[in-house]
Amino acid sequence: MIQHIARKEMRDLLRDGRFRWTAALVGALLVVSLGAGWLQVSQARAQHEAAEATARDHWEDQGDKNPHSAAHYGIYAFKPRLPLSFVDQGVDPYTGTSVWLEAHRQNDFVLRAAQDATASQRFAAITAAGVLQHLIPLLIILLTFGALATEREQGTMRQVLALGVDRRQLTWGKALGTAGALSLLLVPAAILGSAAVVITGGGDLGPTLARGAVLAATYTAYFGVFLALSLAVSAWAPSARTALVILLGIWTVNGLVAPRVAVDVSKTLHPTPSAFEFARTVEKEMSEGVGELQPPDRTAIAAQLMEEYGVDTVEELPVNFSGIALQESEKFGDKIFDRNYTALWDTFERQNRVHELLAVLAPGLAVRSLSMGLAGTDVEQHRHFAEAAETYRRSLMEAMNMDLAYNSRTGETYLADEELWESQEPFDYDAPSLAWVL
Repeated sequence: MIQHIARKEMRDLLRDGRFRWTAALVGALLVVSLGAGWLQVSQARAQHEAAEATARDHWEDQGDKNPHSAAHYGIYAFKPRLPLSFVDQGVDPYTGTSVWLEAHRQNDFVLRAAQDATASQRFAAITAAGVLQHLIPLLIILLTFGALATEREQGTMRQVLALGVDRRQLTWGKALGTAGALSLLLVPAAILGSAAVVITGGGDLGPTLARGAVLAATYTAYFGVFLALSLAVSAWAPSARTALVILLGIWTVNGLVAPRVAVDVSKTLHPTPSAFEFARTVEKEMSEGVGELQPPDRTAIAAQLMEEYGVDTVEELPVNFSGIALQESEKFGDKIFDRNYTALWDTFERQNRVHELLAVLAPGLAVRSLSMGLAGTDVEQHRHFAEAAETYRRSLMEAMNMDLAYNSRTGETYLADEELWESQEPFDYDAPSLAWVL
């Protein structure tokens, strides 16, 4: 019986010109957004590889110089674009894609696409995630708001029930029929997206395909929620018109109101400093210290070194005092950075937790969080990359300072060459696993 009802429901939908036109429009937007996202990611990855190679060439070809000068010369680290980011850009347009690694500073990320876009461009940007999170649920509502309410208004439901059809059978049949019609739109899009992942994935496709499978399951569950909700409202509402008004209200709250409310509530509960205030705090603590964290005393460092090596003057040390002192300064700065950046990242995580709690009331918040996470474009994975880049920066600065300290003497003019630059391994970032993301 359920199969008969499902076939009849699907046949009626496919014959309905309104379904064909709306499905064609939404499908076209989905295909265009997937294509535009794939093209953008492909170009970004090519630019990333070229910029990374250029930055490495500049590092290796910087010529003979003092190692600490090379530390200030620095090198760029570029955040890779994961294959699934063409589906959901997440926070990438706002967080930036590259960071300059240099001595004494933990710099902010640059090249934020949102900085070059107007407010209207940011609002009207079409992404596959936007279509899946907003337009597909709207299409489901338009297809199902009258599925049961219209049957009841026209009196056909009483006739169907009089034939011995159970209410649950009727509901399941309509749900499966609608799902079948939607699958004609979504399955080709999923195949197209999978092909794009295979083309751009490169290397080991296993982790990417695993993420993609979970992402597909997430959106399938999300559509299932809206389908069940629409049928429930259609069964409960006294008329199809009332069901449509209620469902459009739910859609508006879920997709438009809830995200804005979540942002405002999270910022109110867990405020963050402005970029200017944050930078000023870091600079002040770097110069003046804070609490038990105080700038290193060069006199105390020199006295300790002279006692350790049994000499009376800094010039008699078998190491270069400047290299040791510079590394102590780096260690102090690292503690200041850890203190401030850890607090900032933790605040972002608390804000995200508010979004997750509010997702109980708006499933759009939940699917958005999962979508960004699986695409590799959420705040947590940006932090993962930022911390990896900072770890590399610290090891690189230490290598420069230690080369100066142990390969020269205090007061000498010491210049390192390309052998030192080439001996430093390039920055190699591994994205977190699916288990870490989940």
